[in-house]
Amino acid sequence: MRYSQYFIPTVKETPSDAEVISHQLMLRAGMIRKLAAGIYNYLPLGLRSIRKVENIVREEMDRAGAIEILMPTVQPAELWQESTRWEQYGKELLRFRDRKEAEFCLGPTHEEVVTDLVRREVKSYRQMPLNLYQIQGKFRDEIRPRFGLMRGREFIMKDAYSFDVDSAAADLSYDKMYQAYRRIFERCGLNFRAVEADTGSIGGTSSHEFMVLAESGEDAIASCSCCHYAANVEKAEARPFAAPEHAEPRPLERVATPGKRTIEEVSSFLSIPAATMVKTLILMADDQPVVALLRGDHDLNEIKLKNLLGCETLEMAGDEVVERVTGAPTGFAGPVGLKARMVADLAVQGMRNFATGGNEKDIHLKNVNLERDCAVTRFADIRNVVHGDPCPRCDAGELEMWRGIEVGHVFKLGTKYSKALSATYLDADGKEQIIFMGCYGIGVSRTVAACIEQNHDENGIVFPLPIAPFHCIVSAVNYTKEEAVREACEAIYRKLADARVEVLLDDRDERPGVKFKDADLIGIPLRIVVGAKNLAEGKVELKQRRGGEVELLTIAEAVEKVKGMVAAIG
Repeated sequence: MRYSQYFIPTVKETPSDAEVISHQLMLRAGMIRKLAAGIYNYLPLGLRSIRKVENIVREEMDRAGAIEILMPTVQPAELWQESTRWEQYGKELLRFRDRKEAEFCLGPTHEEVVTDLVRREVKSYRQMPLNLYQIQGKFRDEIRPRFGLMRGREFIMKDAYSFDVDSAAADLSYDKMYQAYRRIFERCGLNFRAVEADTGSIGGTSSHEFMVLAESGEDAIASCSCCHYAANVEKAEARPFAAPEHAEPRPLERVATPGKRTIEEVSSFLSIPAATMVKTLILMADDQPVVALLRGDHDLNEIKLKNLLGCETLEMAGDEVVERVTGAPTGFAGPVGLKARMVADLAVQGMRNFATGGNEKDIHLKNVNLERDCAVTRFADIRNVVHGDPCPRCDAGELEMWRGIEVGHVFKLGTKYSKALSATYLDADGKEQIIFMGCYGIGVSRTVAACIEQNHDENGIVFPLPIAPFHCIVSAVNYTKEEAVREACEAIYRKLADARVEVLLDDRDERPGVKFKDADLIGIPLRIVVGAKNLAEGKVELKQRRGGEVELLTIAEAVEKVKGMVAAIG
């Protein structure tokens, strides 16, 4: 492909509305252009990288035994009502009516559609295991689309769905997809972690997220310094603390704390560490008050608490509810004397003589002891883990904290959808059984953005070779004026193209500095620079975008080295 005949509308200035680096660089490199909030045109360079990811995904899905199909984007409301998700999914589900007033939605995911397909076609245990996948545009009406392709409303996704005769067979399908995902992201050249995760609105019994590690990641990840344990902070388990040596309970003491409401304010005022305090949080679980107790330096994990309580909704109580439950304004709640259901974190269980709110304005209590002073309903892991916590899986490691961008998610669905939609089969004895399912998603367009978040420098994108829009760019110095340069460039271009190297020939009538800056910006991994001075000695310059390594080679050597590097990625 010749640069002068291609469509690469690069820009020098960073767009003012682009907040994260991938959004900035994809706009500057001419990879995407905004059409509406969270909706983008994919320009040639962006589309080439997306197609590279799609090809890797297809190869690994096929290798794992999955079969590609294509389902409609527009889905009838009846299926979503049958699964009970029509109202549960919320406003992210874009609903509309056709000319006959029938209700439809734009598909954000396809569990209902694929389950309906399978219940109509699969009747016998002999037809399973079955795994169907598609690569297709999805739409989720995000309340606040931002960060370009990182959180758009319309995006490209690979979604797969497995169907099995029982839970054990479903576990085998899940493991195949888990391993396929590892191969996909390894082949994309990404630094990632597979982490245990909450199942969220998709549902099911367990799941793993695949996270690209990047400082700009929205998700917090905990991983062990010694073993393979890793989990999203929403899911990461906090190992119980060893109970401290027994301390004799001291007399309860009321302390005036005028205007001091927060843990930081009270600990400073009383000159005690936050870790020796207990914070008392009042929440509403399905419109019923519940009290959560945590160590003063720990934060509540609302997902853990919500799962523990089995409630549909969980939110912090308003000031009015707090005062009704505790008898005091917000900021002075404590566990002593409270009648509401009370859940205490495991780290609180062994604490002695701690400080907490006094359920009275401007009053806190010291020397509180759970056994004597409080009526805890249950102890459970309800906090976020922190850096340095002991690993919940091994005795040697500590948890390290990372930021990550979710690019893939695998779920064990069990019978959540097959039971709701009556997807059954006849077993070997002719008895009707419920099909077991799994589902597996990859954000294809998001993977490209996440790659850029992880791979860039001050000059632009630094694409890994497997998903770069082109493998190599040939940059000509004075292409239009130097015949020898032009002939050498054409020869290199033909030799690489004949060897199926994806090559871009920069034949523009531009200054070398402009060409080099554009090559760095768009992130093509390999650059062959052809100039009259080196060419007079029979040499060209081969530069690697990552690391900046430069070699002076003969044309034949440069071509062979590029061919070898491209061949190595398979």
